[in-house]
Amino acid sequence: MKSYDDHIHTMGRTSGLIALFFIFLVPSVVCVYFNIFPPFKNLLSGIFTVTMIYLFISTAEVITYTPMLGSGASYLVFVTGNLTNLKIPCVLMCMDKAKVKPQTEEGEVIATISAAISSIVTVLVVLIGMLAITPLTPLLSSPELKPAFENILPALFGALGCYWLMKQWKLAVIPIAVSVLLFKFAPIPNGATGALIPVLGLVSVISARIMYKKGWIKEA
Repeated sequence: MKSYDDHIHTMGRTSGLIALFFIFLVPSVVCVYFNIFPPFKNLLSGIFTVTMIYLFISTAEVITYTPMLGSGASYLVFVTGNLTNLKIPCVLMCMDKAKVKPQTEEGEVIATISAAISSIVTVLVVLIGMLAITPLTPLLSSPELKPAFENILPALFGALGCYWLMKQWKLAVIPIAVSVLLFKFAPIPNGATGALIPVLGLVSVISARIMYKKGWIKEA
């Protein structure tokens, strides 16, 4: 297992650096080719603003998701993105169906495979959407389909949340209550909602441990 971990970390760090290179390469090539460069002051201001928002969100996601994903899946999902709405539900569902637990050798393998398949499917769907967007634009922009697109996220998270709520609904009571109270009474900017991930994660862990110690819930 040690050689496997070493290989995963080597491949993950290498692929991450390659992805980072191409992320910076595309805008750089566009700027050089068209001879259009943003003012340096505005560029620094934009970088600072984005960093202040996503630094805490990214740190919170790494701390929260890495223990349940394992090394291989973590490298994959943090490069390919769509963690909350695609990769995390896919990994958790596959681990649940395979009856393996996080932070085990079996869980590491299942998480890596499921994250890889989810990434491939995501790329294929995006490719199909890119090719079909022009001929389907009149249909997709029709008034009849507008209500459906406005409810995509509620339908997605409702379907995902329903499965886990049915398994251990008591675990969701306190985190949901705390999140509702925070959004109701705390002035949280729209761009800073991701910073609540570590807060609600800590609330979930503490409340789950208290419930387990008191015998209100049992291990799944």
